Amino acid sequence: MNADQRSGNSSFSARLLERLLPANNNEPETKAQLVELLRQAKNRTLFNTDALAMMEGVLQVSDLRVRDIMIPRAQMVVLKRDATLPDILPTVTRSAHSRFPVIGEDRANVVGTLLAKDLLHYFTEPERFKMRDVLRPAVYVPESKPLDVLLKEFRSSRNHIAIVIDEYGAAAGLVTIEDVLEQIVGDIADEYDFDEGTSIMQRDKHTYTVKAQTPLSTFNDYFHTNYTSPHNDTIGGLVLNALGHLPDRGEQVTIAPLTFSILAADSRRIRLLSVNSAEHTQDAANSSDAQNQEAP
Repeated sequence: MNADQRSGNSSFSARLLERLLPANNNEPETKAQLVELLRQAKNRTLFNTDALAMMEGVLQVSDLRVRDIMIPRAQMVVLKRDATLPDILPTVTRSAHSRFPVIGEDRANVVGTLLAKDLLHYFTEPERFKMRDVLRPAVYVPESKPLDVLLKEFRSSRNHIAIVIDEYGAAAGLVTIEDVLEQIVGDIADEYDFDEGTSIMQRDKHTYTVKAQTPLSTFNDYFHTNYTSPHNDTIGGLVLNALGHLPDRGEQVTIAPLTFSILAADSRRIRLLSVNSAEHTQDAANSSDAQNQEAP
């Protein structure tokens, strides 16, 4: 960047700051004051709501730690180190992820990562597959690492996934570059997404995927339920109120007659839900118990 470009950028920044500052020209001294200033600027139509949300997301990222957004160890989709190609293909195709932690003895022992694209070489000769040939080194980060630092490391290393470790060096979960970016830009399309204009999609006879921002009235009309709440307008808000806390992916709650599972959530809100009839969920559990009892 030459001197003229630097001068031009400085001049632009000065003009932007001049437009953002209120008439009394008091510069913000805290992050809260800066956020309020940005909101006032949005109200003066200097930028739109989406731009404001991203600016607030950038400011929030510096306050968050890896532990705040990581996918917990129990919810990781993993592959085993000694697995064959036929063993892992159902997991790879069903999850539609592009990267997978590879574990040794248990989930706390992540020995590397596998990229789904590396499996393409073996489709014509699956017997040639050996996990050690495609296993890539895992990147490990502590739970306490700030998200803005992690994002910088992701960018510099061109890595997209990191294994989160606890104070004892065991895997506590994982975090991806997508998880970090969603704190800034909002939802990014993933394997659960469907058409923009659709809020409810039937997956099978008893299972549905529902966007958390679906209005309660729309949800009730579709499922013939009578959910009401003086404090919540959306089905996600109703589920959040029933849980009493911001949930992790995989948590469940039953609000008769339906059972809700969290498919996607971040540190601020629930994004996607799986919905089953409570009767079907109980029947499945009873069937599983019966099979366990019959097993030798």
